[in-house]
Amino acid sequence: MTNTLKRQVSVIIPCYNEQRTIKPLLDGLLGQTFPAENMEVVIADGESTDGTQAAIAEWQTEHPELQVVVIVNNAHSIPAALNSAIKASHGEIIVRLDAHSKPQNEYVARSVAALEEGLGQNVGGVWDIQPGSDKWISRSIAAAAGHPIGVGDARYRFTDQAGIVDTVPFGAFKRDLIDRIGFYDETLLANEDYEFNARVRESGGQVWLDPKIRSAYFARRDLKALSIQYWRYGYWKRQMLRRYPQTLRWRQALPPVFVFGLAVLLIASPFFWLARWALAGILALYAFILLLAGVQLAIRKKDATMVIGVPLAIATMHFSWGTGFLWSLLSPPKSQ
Repeated sequence: MTNTLKRQVSVIIPCYNEQRTIKPLLDGLLGQTFPAENMEVVIADGESTDGTQAAIAEWQTEHPELQVVVIVNNAHSIPAALNSAIKASHGEIIVRLDAHSKPQNEYVARSVAALEEGLGQNVGGVWDIQPGSDKWISRSIAAAAGHPIGVGDARYRFTDQAGIVDTVPFGAFKRDLIDRIGFYDETLLANEDYEFNARVRESGGQVWLDPKIRSAYFARRDLKALSIQYWRYGYWKRQMLRRYPQTLRWRQALPPVFVFGLAVLLIASPFFWLARWALAGILALYAFILLLAGVQLAIRKKDATMVIGVPLAIATMHFSWGTGFLWSLLSPPKSQ
């Protein structure tokens, strides 16, 4: 690891109104086993209005040993923030994080080591999903966001096996990767990571997931915020698939197919008894499966509220993602 530690690393962070989580994130970066003197942190802030910038400035005053640079993201989008941060950074290795995450103390060192070993051109790890608040529904949302019924085969949410995958959260890569495949796509306001990794794979590279590279990710606090998040995921996934249809996975196809099927049965129900029975049967089976997931997690987490909260969270994820995807079929891409 001696040669690895001499590499200069730039940690890039898109940020907007993250006053609650920005200091824990910076604390996590300061606590890395990778030397602080070989790291810089570049935060692209979308003109936060909640005191985020003041919190960063206060942290900088208290911890001058870690270089933190704040730039303004006038475009107010995540891919634009990432590109601006990359352009303002100096490290040979880029490590991307989000302002509502916190890396474990070996996150940077393990990411750099995986790149040095040539395991992938973009490497990442597993999320330890944490509640966005201490409310019962927040705990249920966090649990649902890590359950296979909620997220399908998105391995970075639950796996303990290293290997080649189609995408990773955040990711770390050498700067020269940008020279080969380009920057993040600023026409996509969500799914920019997945699109970036699609270009990595198309260029002949590999995306490598190592479950020892871990970070805490703070999930949405309530069902409204969760619904908005997953609607955007579904909408912008369809826009990405216009260019990369071959990247569609079954976990992404099921929600829109499910929602569309239910809509067809609902419309047909007043006219056909078979449609009424099919609709009732599908909804009953769906509710039963979600209830089983809720009971399973309630027992595992020793939290009885998850019996109700987890089904609500998973249903919100499925229906929001599905309707966002279907709506994107009927509307042109948005720029905001």
